[in-house]
Amino acid sequence: MEKTVTLADAKTHLSALITEAEEGAEITITRHGRPVARIVGAPRGVARTPGDWGWNGAYDKSVFAPMTDDEAGVEGWPV
Repeated sequence: MEKTVTLADAKTHLSALITEAEEGAEITITRHGRPVARIVGAPRGVARTPGDWGWNGAYDKSVFAPMTDDEAGVEGWPV
């Protein structure tokens, strides 16, 4: 469902418009008859786990191996 409201109406009824957007409505806000913004509901049901950035490619796991004191010194870390 798409709805168009003026900026003045959006200011007055923002809470109600947010509720409508949560329920699936797409609200276009106009200023002087021209569209300037849209209110849409946030995506739901996106299951994310901590540390899951969606990367499925291969990587060299050795980058996570601990450094030796000599390697840390070369990198500028205090040892």
